[in-house]
Amino acid sequence: MASIKLKGDTSGEVTIQAPSVAGTNTLTLPATSSTLATQNSLGVRNLIINGDMRINQRGNYSTTVNGTGVFYSVDRWLGRGKASAGVFNILANSSLGEQPDRFTNHVVLDVTTASTPTSNDSYSFQQFIEGYNISKLNWGTSAAKSITLSFWAKSTLTGTFGGSVANGDYNRFNPFSYTISAANTWEYKTVTITGDTSGSWSTTNGNSMRVIFSIGAGSGRLGTAGTWTSSVLEGVTGQTNHIATNGSNLRITGVQIEEGTSATPFEHLQFGQQLALCQRYYEKSYDINTAPATNATKGLELVAGTIDANQNFYQTVRFAVPKRANPSINFYKSDGTANTWRYDRSGASNQSGTPSVGDNGDSSFYMRIPSTGATWVVATMSGQWTANAEL
Repeated sequence: MASIKLKGDTSGEVTIQAPSVAGTNTLTLPATSSTLATQNSLGVRNLIINGDMRINQRGNYSTTVNGTGVFYSVDRWLGRGKASAGVFNILANSSLGEQPDRFTNHVVLDVTTASTPTSNDSYSFQQFIEGYNISKLNWGTSAAKSITLSFWAKSTLTGTFGGSVANGDYNRFNPFSYTISAANTWEYKTVTITGDTSGSWSTTNGNSMRVIFSIGAGSGRLGTAGTWTSSVLEGVTGQTNHIATNGSNLRITGVQIEEGTSATPFEHLQFGQQLALCQRYYEKSYDINTAPATNATKGLELVAGTIDANQNFYQTVRFAVPKRANPSINFYKSDGTANTWRYDRSGASNQSGTPSVGDNGDSSFYMRIPSTGATWVVATMSGQWTANAEL
């Protein structure tokens, strides 16, 4: 038997026996190869879903964030405002200009109405992470693991920028900072965050972690980077606030969070894998490239049946992916009209009814449409739906 010896700079030699060949072959590996191989062998690394911004089921290619509220953009990502003075748009598609190498999509956080944030004002771009997905980090215990955040950023402004990692209860925060050195240039950033040994971090299907990119915040929402606190902090003291400069923007893609103190290359999942991960939180009957509430017949749910003795018409829908929790259901007629479906029966075509939802679970629901037809009349029912189980 011959042997092949693998040599690492710090780990010594590993000998692999092979069928007899003449001589001994020695392969020297780079110092980091064994580490990367081990990390990559552990399966899915990225705790962020849709970090490359490819999935956009809602079709929100321009989302305006103004005032207090949550405004969803590409799947799993949302904008938040906590004041009414400043406004920014989240722009998303594959034709926004140059992308970093190996990426086809990014988002632009574009300030359309500038405002200097007062003490507790805050504008941000965020993703909420489910407890089942971070339970392995052991946060809230003495065995808490560190994580590393990595991403690509491009900004019209230079300087120090900020963000924060927080828990779902919004009472544990660890601000982070990063520097943009050159305007209008894609730069790769990494930030290591020590695991939190305190606080409450869900390990089930609740909102456990918030990843926050600050677009601007007042002094009352800014603090020291790298320190866990119960104070509500969404950025770092001295950061540059995009929201204060009209027309400024920040571009982001390739967002990854992984266990450990070093970043590995972005985990590029197949499109279908990423879509299924997103559908745990949001799903629709429409075709993937069709925005809800538009005039569309593709994807239309169509069923034929009979009206029961109480003049009700029923349809059961099964989800492609089980939901995080019982979702909220919205209905649309084929022409895009909200909160209604169409039904046709003998002697009465193109009727409209407002569906109600029954047995709404994580895998299916049924809808009921009241009819004014005769008992047990054969009819058809059609429409579109969306199911929202976001954190």
